[in-house]
Order: sequence, then structure tokens, then C-alpha cells
Amino acid sequence: MQSMDELFKGRHFEREVIVLCVRWYLRFKLSLRDLLEMMAERGLALAHTTIMRWVQRFVPEFEKRWNRFARKAGRSWRVDETYVKIRGKWTYLYRAVDREGQTVDFRLSANRDVKAAKAFFRKALKTQGRPPVSITLDGYAASHRAVRELPEQSSRWKDTGLRSSRYLNNMVEQDHRGVKSRIKPMLGFKVFDRAAVTIAGVELLHRIRKGQFNLGRLHTAGQAAPAIWNAVLSA
Repeated sequence: MQSMDELFKGRHFEREVIVLCVRWYLRFKLSLRDLLEMMAERGLALAHTTIMRWVQRFVPEFEKRWNRFARKAGRSWRVDETYVKIRGKWTYLYRAVDREGQTVDFRLSANRDVKAAKAFFRKALKTQGRPPVSITLDGYAASHRAVRELPEQSSRWKDTGLRSSRYLNNMVEQDHRGVKSRIKPMLGFKVFDRAAVTIAGVELLHRIRKGQFNLGRLHTAGQAAPAIWNAVLSA
């Protein structure tokens, strides 16, 4: 993994400015114009394309570095899909939380079908490193079929139970709001891959807000966000 100096080498702005802009853009309900005005008040002249390039360049790196400290989610998964519009076309954001509301995983997909659902479950299993005891879905048939067929692809799924409950899935539907409310001020995505990276950053900040990382060994208790981010990225 690159050192902090290598990661930000060649950039015209200080790394603290880059991290701040990316963090605020992904965390708060700000348009790019809002963020540019806030930076201008601090004497920094930025173009909106600069911030977008920073998001695309650094979100994957930030994910890697934060995920070293990620806590595993619980083994009772609530799974649902929500909608994201890209260049005027609806795409599907598969998401799962555990019974405590902690994020399990997410995946943006161009399609909503059995293949897409299986791809999401495989990603979630890789992220968590262990299969769930149970998966709760709504009534969408393709997702149910995907779960029933998972043991055919890997024996790791053989003991996972499947159930359908709109009441229990209210938790993940409520959790969608925290992500969708941030995406809305972004005024639409134009390119699928860029949308996927940006949403991954929004999901990362959502997990940080929910306290899904164990930072005990970094001794950051009581410190402000910039110091915590610097400790995580430097570790």
C-alpha cells in the first residue's frame, strides 16, 4: 500500500484540502456549487471537475484504508434494492444491513434479476468473510431464487435460512434514506462506473457515521474528524 506522501504526490493542493473536500462532498447534503463556495470563503479557488476527479481517484484508496479497521456485521441480513438514476435510466443499488442496522454491503447494478442478486450476495460474502445465518427479503421473486440457488455454487451457503418479511425489511428500507438523501443533491449521474465509485464513497461515510470501525489501536478517541482521517489513512 502506498504511503501518504506517495498517495498525494503531484497534487496541486495540500492533502488536508483534498481529504476535506472529498469527505464533505460524500458526507453532507452539499451540491458541488455549495462546496466550491465554502472553499472560496477559505481562499481556495477550485473547479467542480477538480473535486470530481478527487472523488474518483481517492475513494477506492480511502475504502481500502478504512476497511482495515472494519467490524464484521451481524449474521442476520436484511436485503433490499433501491433505485438510482444514471443518464436518465434507472439502475439498482442492492444493499443489506444486519439486525442492528449496521451496513453489510452494497452493489450498484444495471439490472435487477437473479444474476445481479447473486453477484451482490457473492460480494457481501467476500466482504464479511462468513455467510449469514439468515437472509430476509421482500417479495421480489428473483432475489428469492438467487438465495435458493446459492448453495449450488458454494457449500458455504448451505446453512443460510431464507425468509420473507416486509416488516423486518423496514430497517434496510429506512437505511436507504441515509444514502439516497446524500445522492439527491448530486443532481444525477452520467456514467455508471463513476456513479459506482461515488456511491461507494457515500456508503463509506455512512458506515463511519454509524461507528462500524474499530479504531482503538489508533488512539483517536475524542479527536476531531480530520485527525481521525489522518490516523486511518496513515496507518
